[in-house]
Amino acid sequence: MTTMEGGTMTGRGYTLIIGDKNYSSWSLRPWLSLKACGAPFEEECVRLRRPDSKAEIFKRSPSGKVPALKTDLGVIYDSLAIVEFLAEQYPDAGLWPKDAASRAAARCISAEMHSGFQALRNDMPMDLISRFPMPEVSETLANNIRRVVTIWIDTRNRFGHGGPLLFGKFTNADAMYAPVATRFRTYGVPLADYGDDGTAADYVDAINAMPDMAEWLAGADAEMRERELV
Repeated sequence: MTTMEGGTMTGRGYTLIIGDKNYSSWSLRPWLSLKACGAPFEEECVRLRRPDSKAEIFKRSPSGKVPALKTDLGVIYDSLAIVEFLAEQYPDAGLWPKDAASRAAARCISAEMHSGFQALRNDMPMDLISRFPMPEVSETLANNIRRVVTIWIDTRNRFGHGGPLLFGKFTNADAMYAPVATRFRTYGVPLADYGDDGTAADYVDAINAMPDMAEWLAGADAEMRERELV
């Protein structure tokens, strides 16, 4: 049975459908927000890069993509929609900043990440466990990296007081950019070459030092070891 307490849905909790933790950047995003708001949830992983992966995802997500969040209100099958839903259900968790200017900025940069940076996604796919050299950097990829660095510097300078993350404390904006922070580490991106004054490098370190990121990484490592045994 589900009840509403102070605008928050309570009940049997949620199930988050995710892909492999080593590869699925979109799965990481709502997982971090779920952890941050303290919502009870279970994980259900659909292994990617297998012949039946798409069919298995379609059984759980109407879009045929991960992540998807199973709730008593239905399935929410988009990362940004999930974190918005969680911010509504858990208003005291601070998943969006409280003041209007910060909140608007957080939503803008989150939406920009959600809809853009295609070259960064394609040319530098997430792979937490591995370390790779930088790929050949096209003008489009360079512009993507430069834009991310600019976003991080501007946001930290304007709103990042009181903590090491974009708005000081963890918000959905950090969830949206966390996979990029892992990519920059995986590929050893020389951020200073893209306009960083040290702010972006510090942010990469702050994201990767989060306990929840360590938990996700441990899960990724376990999954990759399992793959090797199959």
